This record gives sequence, C-alpha cells and structure tokens, in this order.
Amino acid sequence: MARRELPFKLSPTLILIGILALLLLLMQYSLWLGDHGETAVIQLRRVVAQQQHENEGLRQRNSSLAAEVEDLKSGEGAVEERARNELGMIKPGETFYRVVPAGAMRQAQAAQQAAAAAGPPTPVEPADPH
Repeated sequence: MARRELPFKLSPTLILIGILALLLLLMQYSLWLGDHGETAVIQLRRVVAQQQHENEGLRQRNSSLAAEVEDLKSGEGAVEERARNELGMIKPGETFYRVVPAGAMRQAQAAQQAAAAAGPPTPVEPADPH
C-alpha cells in the first residue's frame, strides 16, 4: 500500500497556526457561550437593572417614612390626624358624624329588619361536665 501524499506540506509553522486557531476558537466559545461569558453578563445586567428599580422604590418609601417620622416628632397636628384617622378618636366636646353611602345604609337597615324578624336569640344551655 502506497502512502498518499498530502496536497500541502505540513510544516511546523502550519501546525502552530492550526493550534493557535483552535485555541482562538475555544476562547471565543468561552467568551460568548461559557458560564462567565457574554450571555451571563447580559443576564446579570438585567438583574442589576431590576434591583436598581426596586431600590429606587424603597428609597422613595424610606424618604416618605422619614418625613412622616419627622412630622410626628415635630408637631401635635400629625399625631392628632393619625389618631383621628386610624383610631377614630375625637376631642372632648366634638360631635362625630359618619357619612355612609346610600347603598350601605339600605343594607344595614335590611340586616336590622332581618334580625328583628328572627326574634331574640335562643339561649344555649352549657353541656353537663359530669
């Protein structure tokens, strides 16, 4: 069997160029598709942008809470407003009026009429413990 001649001669320079080209291809694969490559960088940029957006919302909330704390420390007006709104407190001598929408008033009246028609609740005797 005769040895076949290659159409080109394999010189050490040509082999070195081939090895360097192969290394370049491997490095490009790692750069673009590897674990720490460009796709990972793009994904991390998205995560960072999302976190920055969330942080901005939290900064605004913190500044709002800080302003509220400062308002509560500085004056009675804020404490009074908060007590009125959240706890339903009124000052001595004030008359409290609650404005109820018409639909809610009809529902409350219907519930009262239903309770009156049902009569007083029947007492339940406790079970004998013995």
